[in-house]
Amino acid sequence: MGYALVYDLIRSPRVEQVILADKDISRLEEVRERLPDDRIVMVEVDVEQREDVLELMNHAKVVISCVESEYNYELAKLALSAGVHFCDLGGDESIVHKQFRLSDVAKDQDVTIIPNLGLAPGLVSILSVAAANMLDEIYEIRIRAGGVPAEPEEPLNYAPTSAVSALINQYVDKSTVIRDGKIFYMPALSELEDIDFPKPIGRMEAFHIAGGLTNLTKMYSDRIQHLDYKAVRYPGHCSQMSALRELGLMDPNPVPLGIQSVKPRQLLIALMERNLPQNQSDLVLMRIVVTGTKDKKPVQILWECIDYSDEAEQLTAMMRMTAFPASIIAQMIARQDITEKGVLAQENVVPIKLFLAELAGRGITLTMTEREPVLPEGRRTT
Repeated sequence: MGYALVYDLIRSPRVEQVILADKDISRLEEVRERLPDDRIVMVEVDVEQREDVLELMNHAKVVISCVESEYNYELAKLALSAGVHFCDLGGDESIVHKQFRLSDVAKDQDVTIIPNLGLAPGLVSILSVAAANMLDEIYEIRIRAGGVPAEPEEPLNYAPTSAVSALINQYVDKSTVIRDGKIFYMPALSELEDIDFPKPIGRMEAFHIAGGLTNLTKMYSDRIQHLDYKAVRYPGHCSQMSALRELGLMDPNPVPLGIQSVKPRQLLIALMERNLPQNQSDLVLMRIVVTGTKDKKPVQILWECIDYSDEAEQLTAMMRMTAFPASIIAQMIARQDITEKGVLAQENVVPIKLFLAELAGRGITLTMTEREPVLPEGRRTT
């Protein structure tokens, strides 16, 4: 994701410099070979060395974090110390909630912090709110999105499009939803349903995973009847991952094995990283359905997108759909298209028309349809 961000940033004529930091010098050298540009400055630094990170932040206007989500709260505090704006790719709702507690300090420091950017939460959240704002009343919001390999392979018909550790967390933690206007928590890998996409993709499946909504449940609690987010995968993936979880292979606690002990989750992550297909062409599937009334008539707003990897530029679809929105929003802060200060919910502050225009300029095509409400697709709930 860091590479994709740099790729996008240097294509903006208004970006004067991109400081790329990593503790692995080989990664920096790889970027230098693939993206030869004088505006890119490479710095070897460990994110856990706070003084070094703070010194680096002092040379930036906007900082974008692509590291594991566990670091983002401390990085946000360092950004406040440096007086620079800050964004991250999120991934952990508890960390995001902690970041929002910094909002008053950020306002006092005249700093903008927008956490949890990317695809979901991120792009899907912005589109959902944009659709909801077009309606007089809102009944429900159903979000379906996911990244999958272009050519599925056994054993899981899945190839990692992000960190496997984050994927396992999503399959273990609960999914926050709204039912009958109230917040509930659904088990991950539950309420399996079929969902059809245009050929040649065809029938896929969708099921609850943790994350994906974050701010939306708080925004719409007591305002709408139904809100949920489900991940899209190839048929059969949910039952396979459910079996692995039920066997205890996603358990983080040590299990005695002879004279040693093994943490099943760490073992599963290592095996998936080793044995699942790597560097595959992928696609991102997205469908958002927002139902309500407009001019006293029932209406549905439908957002759809199918995005493919860019083979020529070595960018996966997930890189495009995650890093490009984050890059756009960071540049909006730098250009003062977003001027509000504090820790902000992206759904409320990103100018939607400009955002969509920026995405279109990067070849990401989103279609919006306004129609009469239709019955939900057939579901098979487990």
